[in-house]
Amino acid sequence: MPKFNVKVINKRGGIESRSIDTISKVTLYEEIRRDGGKLISAKEVSEFGLQEILNRIDSVLSRIKLQDKIMFARNIAAMLSAGLALSRAIIIMERQTKNKKFKIILRDMNEEISKGSTFSQALSKYPNIFSKLLVSMVKAGEETGSLADSLLVVSDEMEKSYMLQKKIKGAMIYPAIIMTAMVGIGILMMIYVVPSLTSTFKELNVELPTSTKLIISVSDFLQTHTILFIISLIGGILGIIGISHTQKGSRLIDYITPRFPIVGTIVQESYAARTSRTLSSLLSAGVEVITALSITKDVLANSFYKEVLSEAEKAIQKGAPLSEVFLKHEEIYPVLVGEMMSVGDETGSIADMLLKLAVFYENEVDQKTKDLSTVIEPFLMLFIGSAVGFFAIAMISPTYSVLTNI
Repeated sequence: MPKFNVKVINKRGGIESRSIDTISKVTLYEEIRRDGGKLISAKEVSEFGLQEILNRIDSVLSRIKLQDKIMFARNIAAMLSAGLALSRAIIIMERQTKNKKFKIILRDMNEEISKGSTFSQALSKYPNIFSKLLVSMVKAGEETGSLADSLLVVSDEMEKSYMLQKKIKGAMIYPAIIMTAMVGIGILMMIYVVPSLTSTFKELNVELPTSTKLIISVSDFLQTHTILFIISLIGGILGIIGISHTQKGSRLIDYITPRFPIVGTIVQESYAARTSRTLSSLLSAGVEVITALSITKDVLANSFYKEVLSEAEKAIQKGAPLSEVFLKHEEIYPVLVGEMMSVGDETGSIADMLLKLAVFYENEVDQKTKDLSTVIEPFLMLFIGSAVGFFAIAMISPTYSVLTNI
């Protein structure tokens, strides 16, 4: 938890300096105000000792997971439906959660509500914890008197989104493990197996083909510069990660992922599902179209998809139908998205059409992720076979020449 060195005017009018451990500057102001003081200055303390390391570890371990937020929304909805007051429901959730950070946030939210703030206002104090989608859905529920229903809808939306991401990540684990194992085995063979064969070839003074010389060169490099190779490998990985976090690097990745062979279709359909479900949830809750598009834009990670929704906002303001923009961007959104939206625009049932789209593409992604290992497996086998074949031919050819000469 961050520590702040603060200078405050206390309730007696005196100036004092002290250190306060709290979640953020927002809660810092609230704590000082509750004590009857007034903040003059606050500076976050950067420590690099054991205690700071332990604090950072504790911060990571007490991170509020998406599953915690889903259960929070769902349980609050259930308790409100059962007739409990909102403050009572939050107190129960505070007692139930084992996450220290979440306990502090819930306690602070309850105090805000007891002072007259609405639930959505209390949630909006923590933009890094609670998404704009959740806050907007809660606000819509407060305005329409259906807070419990809105919480159930948004918890379902968050759960669907979470499960979608989990399935895609799960489908990529198998090929990632195979490729990692193959590279590892290849490196071990270069370091331990190839040198023994190389020494034999040198003793027999055999003319080696180009492929064999290439493998021997790689082997010699790995043997003599093992530490350099490891540092280069780690540096390369960190470099790729660093580039991916730059604006241009992130933009390049955003461009490639929806167009990547095999996986690109799943990426497009997952974004179609998430866009459709989020828009449907917001529009069904009574949120205006432009606001719904703005919130949905924040939910999406890919910059190209964000731009489509920004373009849709401008088109709506000019009086154009929602479907028009999506039909123009068939390179990243499947054709069906724009067509179904067009039907929704014509019939006045855009929210229902979007929900059907979401269900359809969620089922498509579910099936494709299940089949992904089956689709990728032949390509993996072909790649592994080619690598093994190249190695075998490169090392067997000289051996065969030796046996022929004998």
